[in-house]
Parts: sequence; structure tokens; C-alpha cells
Amino acid sequence: MKVCLISPPYNSAVKSVVGASPPPLGLAYIASMLRQSHEVKIIDSNILNYTIGDVERELRSFNPDVVGITSVTSSIYEAYKVAETAKRIREDCIVILGGPHASFMPRQSMEECKYIDVIVRGEGEETARELIENIEKGSSLNEVRGITFRRGNEVIETEPRPFIKNIDDIPFPSRDLLPMHLYKFNGVKYTTMLTSRGCPFKCSFCSSSRLFGGYWRGRSPENVLEEMKIIYEEYGIRNIEFIDDTFTLNQERAEKICDGIVEQGWDISWGASSRVDTLSKKLAEKMKKAGCWIIYLGIESGSQKILDVIGKRITLEQVRKAVKILKDSGIQVLGSFIIGFLQDTKETIKETIKFAKSLNLDYAQFSILTPYPGTPIFDYAKRNNMLLTEDWSKYTAIEPIVKIGEVSEKEIKALLRKAYITFYLRSRIVMEWLRKKQFSFIKSGIKAVVNYLGGR
Repeated sequence: MKVCLISPPYNSAVKSVVGASPPPLGLAYIASMLRQSHEVKIIDSNILNYTIGDVERELRSFNPDVVGITSVTSSIYEAYKVAETAKRIREDCIVILGGPHASFMPRQSMEECKYIDVIVRGEGEETARELIENIEKGSSLNEVRGITFRRGNEVIETEPRPFIKNIDDIPFPSRDLLPMHLYKFNGVKYTTMLTSRGCPFKCSFCSSSRLFGGYWRGRSPENVLEEMKIIYEEYGIRNIEFIDDTFTLNQERAEKICDGIVEQGWDISWGASSRVDTLSKKLAEKMKKAGCWIIYLGIESGSQKILDVIGKRITLEQVRKAVKILKDSGIQVLGSFIIGFLQDTKETIKETIKFAKSLNLDYAQFSILTPYPGTPIFDYAKRNNMLLTEDWSKYTAIEPIVKIGEVSEKEIKALLRKAYITFYLRSRIVMEWLRKKQFSFIKSGIKAVVNYLGGR
């Protein structure tokens, strides 16, 4: 069968600020599961700067039997447009939708878009392979676990599919089906890698533990290094972003990956995400030696009260210690903060901004609490009539979505502006960038502030 996998045209907040769009790794993994038996094409509309008209042209040319679309919450309406386009071109094609939003809102997504035939819920590799096989054979979809599908006017939901236990068994993503030369950050080629799945921490604002499981599944160091070798030798890429929720959760594994990079002698630069309670001086030094230049820390709040309420399970002292460990090892740090938690007040938000500035961070990312479907906060806000809107296009992390008692929407947006301005327009930050000759960051930083303030 001919299968076309599509990331829909969508101007994401990330792309508009930093000017970069990461590879659709999920589609590349699905492609690897399918391509041994089927002809597969991937369309990454974002990196190609495609309009819906461009997608239509590609679909007419390829004429697929199956169209698979991925989407996050804020891009779901664009996914619906792709589904409509696919059906208009070929009425008998099967349209499949996947991604976090559809996984948690399958029935509503089908109600909102009549052109979707099947939704794949959660981890998609095994489900997609089995689903396409059944479609090709004309077999019943009832036995395919992890899907929601239409049968006439009825919507049927099959039982959940268990998570893949050994993720070393998943083939490497099909990067050869993507325009790898186009993925650049500040003019330098890069790619992303996923070395683990699942999260045991179950923070109230995050859906990862529900989407990929409440237990951690890590690839072996040998498997990770094998994929890195392909990226390094076949694609000539020297910059990698590990997009695991917590790359350092198993510190022994992380150290072995670092040791392997050093043994190979690869001249690479990489970044990853970590929790403040999964770092050590030994690990940080090994990461630096292996080419790590930046670590993203999910700090979330500068108020211990808020950290406790949201189930983050860290302390402000642990944050300070982690930042110091990384900086002492020569690794740059990006701290991520959220304002507008349900229990936030103007005082606790100001505490967060003040705390961010008190840390020796190189960069800070501030966002407004967005209760994405699948998160405990979404369930609570929905149940208690606290959602301001269910216009999914507004779920961008820079718009107030939920009512909180003591801070108005206008005040939340003003505090977000204050956070960015007061953090970045400090002489220490600007002088540090100049010292490191990071002129591209200064340019993109100014552009981000202008774009953000100009659009609000």
C-alpha cells in the first residue's frame, strides 16, 4: 500500500520565535515500521514552508491509499484541514490521526472532523503496523488494540495497547525520508533523538506519564550510540538534541552514553533535558567532556508552595544546587518556568520571576500554564468549569486558558512580558552573550521579544 505521513502546515510558537522546526521524529519512527511492506512518504510541511495547497499537490501526485497525520493540541485544526483535503482528492483513502491531542480526545476529534476514519492512541509504532496490515487485508479493525475508528455512524474504541517493553526493538527513525539538510538552528544542521520513553513523576501539568507510561523505559547505551553513529557518519550532523523527558533519569546509563561518545572521538555538540534531582558532579563533568553544551531544567516555579501543590517533587535548594553543578562543569543552563498555576497569586508569580533572575541561568523560558488534554490539570479545570476556552488553536502556552482566582488574564499576560523583559534585558545576560560571541542568540532574542510584544 502507499502510505503518506504528514505533519500539517502550522506556524508553531517555537518556530516563530527561534526560527527552527524540529524533525517529526514520531512520523519517522512510524515510517520505519511500515516501509518494509509498504511504500511510504513523509511530508514535513513546517520545514518545507508548505501551505495546504502544497500538501494537496503532493497528495495528488503520490495518490496514497492511507494518509496518516500527526498533531499536537494547538495544530489540530490544521490536521483537520489536511484530512479534508485528503478525502477530497481521494474519497476512498483511509485517513488516520495520531499524536497527543487525538490520543486523549479521540471521540471529540472525530466529532470535530468527519474526515477522520481512525485515531491511533498513544505509542503508535506497533499499532500503525498492525492497523495498516488489517486495512490492506480488509480485515476487521476490532482486534487492533489502541485505536478508535468509525463503523458507519458508530465510533468504536478498542482496548489500549500495552507499551513496548524493549524499545531497542523499535527500528531507528527513517531520516532518509526527511529533508535533513533543511533542519538547522542558527544556520547549523541538527537533528533530534529520543533515547527513552515514559516518566514516573506524574506532574499535574504534564501528560507524558499518561501518553508514554508512568514508568521509564530507556534504550541501551549501545543502541543509542549505534543511531548516533549513523547520524554522525551518514548525515554529517554534529549537533543533536535529545528530546527525552529526562535524559539523566538513569545516571549510570547516561554516563555510559557519554563514555561511548568520548571513546568514538566524535566531535559533536548536544543538549538534553534533566530534572534537578537527577544530576551529579560526576555526570555533569562526563556530559561536558562528551560534548554537552546545554541542559534544559524544568524548574516551573520559584515558590516552594506551588512546587509542592503541582507535584513537582523538588525543592528550591535542589534547583540552586543543580544549576551550580552544571555551571561549574561548563555547561549552559536553560531554566523553564510556568506562571498561572491554579494556586498562583501575583506574589508567587513575582517570586518565580525573582528566583529565575537569582539563578546563574544562561537562558530562561517562561510560559503560561496550558492545561493540555491528558493532563490532570485539564481534567480538574474541565470538571470545575475553569477553562476559558476550548479553541485548541489558543493552546500555545502564551495565552491564558484557565481561570485562576487572584490573577486576571490581563495580569497574567503582563507578568509574562515582565518575566521576559526583566530576565533578558540585564547587562549580565547581554555581556555574557557578547563574551561568548553568541551574536545569533542576541539577534534571535531581540527578534523574539519584538515579535512577542508586537503581537500582544
